[in-house]
Amino acid sequence: MSEVAINQDASRRELDRLAELAGDVIRRARAAGASQAEVSASIETGLSVNVRLGEVETVEHTRDRGFGLTVYFGQRKGSASTADLNADSIQATLDQACAIARFTEEDPAAGLADASRMATQFPELDLWHPWMIDTADAIALGQDIEAAGRAHAGITNSEGASVQMGESLSVYANSHGFVGSERGTRHSLSLSLIAGDEAGMQRDYWYDSVRSASDFMSAQALGNKAAERTLSRVGARRLSTRQCPVLFAPEIARGLIGHLIGAVSGGSLYRQASFLLDHAGKQVMPAWLNIVERPFLLRGQGSGAFDAEGVATRDSALIENGVLARYVLGSYSARKLGLESTGNAGGIHNLIVEPGHGDGGAADDFRGMLKRLGTGLLVTEVMGQGVNIITGDYSRGAAGFWVENGEIAYPVEEITIAANLRDMLAGITAVGSDVDKRSHLLTGSILLKPMTVAGE
Repeated sequence: MSEVAINQDASRRELDRLAELAGDVIRRARAAGASQAEVSASIETGLSVNVRLGEVETVEHTRDRGFGLTVYFGQRKGSASTADLNADSIQATLDQACAIARFTEEDPAAGLADASRMATQFPELDLWHPWMIDTADAIALGQDIEAAGRAHAGITNSEGASVQMGESLSVYANSHGFVGSERGTRHSLSLSLIAGDEAGMQRDYWYDSVRSASDFMSAQALGNKAAERTLSRVGARRLSTRQCPVLFAPEIARGLIGHLIGAVSGGSLYRQASFLLDHAGKQVMPAWLNIVERPFLLRGQGSGAFDAEGVATRDSALIENGVLARYVLGSYSARKLGLESTGNAGGIHNLIVEPGHGDGGAADDFRGMLKRLGTGLLVTEVMGQGVNIITGDYSRGAAGFWVENGEIAYPVEEITIAANLRDMLAGITAVGSDVDKRSHLLTGSILLKPMTVAGE
């Protein structure tokens, strides 16, 4: 059994203790003159093991606590936090938050979310799956993963395998009387390998991330996947500068959807720092494309019954027939914009990009997406920070594969792909059924109309 795992009964007792502490601090904040107050408290435990070349590099056990308090004196706000849950530290945190609020300028948008929006239903979402693995077994698993990868001919070195177990307990409470408790687990495995030839060295990796360890791919399969990806990059070439269609692999396509979310999120909008400012209700993607938020997926990476302010989450379209149906807002940004919270304080809860294309019929798997690409660029890695959410300008270093007649021809590297996000989103021609489930952004590969590919 893991030295740091929290069992079922202990987790419930810890949540009850955090909820009791949160309620007590809110009562004390009100007694100190606060008109409103909210508390976030958490306990996180974990085990992380790294092995390289069969030897243990690091073993880390963690048990972190967090306690954050925000008080409102009218529309003056003060926040303070501590990692220590003893009585003196909590009192000092309360005193500090109140002192800050008394001397802070009033903000008309400050305050708790509306009381009528608080969650009242808390369905079981199957997020709690403690992994009872001890250090010795975690080390052995890491060694097995690495050995599986290193067994492939052509693999010359390893950057190591990691095994991580994580559990989190959290409580959010506020002076509306809302108390919400959540517990969840996240576990991961990964391996990074190196292959080389006379032209140079190539590195690649693979990982798996799950709520329940029973859902992991096998050590052999993960090692094989990491090795196959690494070996496939040997002999990479540069391309001449050209215009061509581009297929983003699912893990890269996820980033494109992340840029969309950033552009329609409240902070970017009320600061007028988005290329999609004032685009709600307007066509921003192809008419066949839909993106929906599903907060209640069982074992979902982003599942939850309430957001960071206690607002109830709900199934909701973000893109409907290519039209931007709404923004992504918490209460503060909503008030700044004269709108209402969309239950997204703290982020998105499982965003699903529905597979499909404009031709009708079934969505394509990855091989089908290559056929649909025909001749063009498959991107499996992007580098750099060349994305401007204000203007939509997109220019990033990339690597991947040149595809001819629907078949991978050879690996490519040291290229740059460039376009404008507005054109990229409008120019999506297909979304694959090869969905990457390791994130709260759930999408298959995405095929785009021609972009500029800069190389030699």
